[in-house]
Amino acid sequence: MSDPVPSEPGAAPGEPEAPVAPVEPEPRRYPSTIGGAFYIVILLAAAGAVLVAAYDDWRLGLRILAGCLAGAGLLRLVLPQRDAGMLAVRHRAVDVALLAAVAGALWWLQGSIPDQPM
Repeated sequence: MSDPVPSEPGAAPGEPEAPVAPVEPEPRRYPSTIGGAFYIVILLAAAGAVLVAAYDDWRLGLRILAGCLAGAGLLRLVLPQRDAGMLAVRHRAVDVALLAAVAGALWWLQGSIPDQPM
């Protein structure tokens, strides 16, 4: 007859297992960082900008969208990594450069296209 295999390393073969206390997860806060809150605000403003561009003045919509992206880039630049939340996707310099480039491109685009008669 063989002895039963202990369930944990170092435990004696006939020793009862110690009860494990359940770990209660920390209650989740939405959003959990200040960057997450800013992300939601920027997302809503960008959605509003798209609606303005679609249903009213497209130039104004692009200016608002460019401002949202520039604001996101500025926030990504000044917020620490642990507080950046969803604004932090890649390395800080890459995030800021991409957001600034797209914001600048949209701003240039809305100003460079001449008015066309409808």
